[in-house]
Amino acid sequence: MPKPSKDPASNSPLFATHAAAEPKHIDALYGDWFLDYASYVILERAVPHINDGFKPVQRRIMHSLWEKDDGRYNKVANIVGHCMQYHPHGDASIGDAMVQLGQKELLIDTQGNWGNILTGDNAAASRYIEARLSKFSQDILFSPKVTEWAASYDGRNKEPVTLPVKFPLLLAQGVEGIAVGLSCRILPHNFNELCEACIAALRDEPIKILPDFPQGGIMDASDYNGGQRGGRVRVRARIEEGAKKNILRITEVPFGTTAGSVMDSIVAANEKGKIKIAKVDDMTAELVDIQIQLPSGVEPEQTINALYAFTDCEVSISPNAVVIKDDKPWFCSVNDIVKHAAELARDVLKRELEIQLGELEDKWHFSSLEKIFIENRIYRKIEECETWEAVMAAIWKGLKPHLGILKREVTDDDVARLTEIKIKRISKFNSFEADEHIASLEKTIDEVNKDLKQMTRVTIKHFERLKKTYGAGRQRRTEITSFERVAAAEVIIQNETLYLNAKEGFAGFGLKKEGEPVCKCSPLDDVIFFARDGNMTVSKIAAKFFVGKNPFHLSLFKKDDEAVYSILYRDGRDGPVMAKRFKVGGIVRDKAYQLTKGTPGSAIIYFARHESEAESDRQMLTIHLKEQLRLRNVVLTFPFASLAVKNRDASGNIVTKHAVEKILRRMEPVGTTKPSDPPPAQ
Repeated sequence: MPKPSKDPASNSPLFATHAAAEPKHIDALYGDWFLDYASYVILERAVPHINDGFKPVQRRIMHSLWEKDDGRYNKVANIVGHCMQYHPHGDASIGDAMVQLGQKELLIDTQGNWGNILTGDNAAASRYIEARLSKFSQDILFSPKVTEWAASYDGRNKEPVTLPVKFPLLLAQGVEGIAVGLSCRILPHNFNELCEACIAALRDEPIKILPDFPQGGIMDASDYNGGQRGGRVRVRARIEEGAKKNILRITEVPFGTTAGSVMDSIVAANEKGKIKIAKVDDMTAELVDIQIQLPSGVEPEQTINALYAFTDCEVSISPNAVVIKDDKPWFCSVNDIVKHAAELARDVLKRELEIQLGELEDKWHFSSLEKIFIENRIYRKIEECETWEAVMAAIWKGLKPHLGILKREVTDDDVARLTEIKIKRISKFNSFEADEHIASLEKTIDEVNKDLKQMTRVTIKHFERLKKTYGAGRQRRTEITSFERVAAAEVIIQNETLYLNAKEGFAGFGLKKEGEPVCKCSPLDDVIFFARDGNMTVSKIAAKFFVGKNPFHLSLFKKDDEAVYSILYRDGRDGPVMAKRFKVGGIVRDKAYQLTKGTPGSAIIYFARHESEAESDRQMLTIHLKEQLRLRNVVLTFPFASLAVKNRDASGNIVTKHAVEKILRRMEPVGTTKPSDPPPAQ
């Protein structure tokens, strides 16, 4: 090793030289730092582990509760402080995580004001609320002899890598987390159904499990997709008609909302004119109770549909099941999580039984050794021994004839332990009681060995016991059903009026002073209008939009519109008159569709809209032609029933090649026979 320089400055880190170090570009440094940070957030903060279903902060909270557990309540502030020796972050993050765990009413027995998931009220400060481990968490979470331990962040303590959980906690509680370029959302499921699903997994039976939310509600999980990416769950509030007329009551709200947020969304929708209510009151306490008073004349059923369409009474949830497995993210389904949890429970129970078996065999070994030592009075042979070596030799000599009845070899530690037996125990030794104790140990050992050979049966009994012991009062809260999505345009209240200013060529619901009323409308409606040159356009309604001067027709348009349109148009300035019947079909908004052949100078000379084809069949036209030399018949009768209903791109049939002076229309009585062939062109 080189000697340090006598010059103190040369030994300073400021003067150190790094000849062997190579310069690194700043971009590479930032790339490494970003990957380190992203890996840390994914593995250590945002995504739960597949084994116990906990994020690190949750795991450390439960470990702290276990270390401080004495059967009594502890102040949450004390637990948070204790947890900080394991969690390298502030107390606020620990306290918030603990409140979230406590509100799920599964692992933590709470006391005090822990907030309300129905109203959104926050919990009291950590110094005012208390907590302790629930009986369920003590039953399924902790097993120190099975747990794998690691050093805490500062090396002063040991913390569990994962807790040896014997239940699919991840699915029972649900979890949400946002990492760097990765998000996790696993929905909560029903306790009893999870027990049944684990039993089915152990029996290699099909697993079917769907979310169950603490808020209740009505759920359509037909697109759940096993909780994987791309799936979707739609949840509705439970809305009932009240005892009084024109009163609606919301008794359950969707997952992820509160009574307050639902009421705010109702008020906002009412202010925007999307729904019509007179009053809304939130009287939620232990149960959700939002009362909505309707104005007279408003139908409750239509209002309920509007609430689902325009408020938080219906929400869409996109699950994304991702967990940490083998130190990396694993995208999986809820069925995969159930199977893993069932297998993990079997492994943990097996390890616990193996440890129990080893302890029982140790007890049997020493109890048998003690019996030999006392019954054969070997202890008397060491009374005259003056050295430790002589004592050990005397005991070994006394035990040697009896070693054959033991199940394993005797060690020096076993012999040394015999010397620690007190005289009082030797004097009160009862051979009969000793035989009974050994027989009891042998019976228990046989039972444990039997269980180890039938671990699947033992694990199934474990889940059956959990369901029987802790499943009372945990019935499904969310109703599973299927329902169609409410089309907003169909249920929105038409509280606006569509106006048309034909002279200027504008329409909209903001032209009250300068236009003529056309019909009632809503801000979500579409408008279809036909120009005289044969162009058809569908546009979104607005306060003011351009439709062209003197449009032939303007009305509301629905996507499933079955209306039949009948037109006569002149092909070009001097071309023949064509007739066609058509349905609009699929359209692109604000695109002009040409209904004529597109010849310059073409124009519509007759237009009619009918709600059905049968109604369109009844129209009969009387066409008066302009008088011309050698033209004898100047009046034509044209039945539209002779034309088939085609698409809007069809050219149509020729009605006449002569100029038309005027057109008169009459409607034939219902039941008129439909002509088979169109009249000949004139």
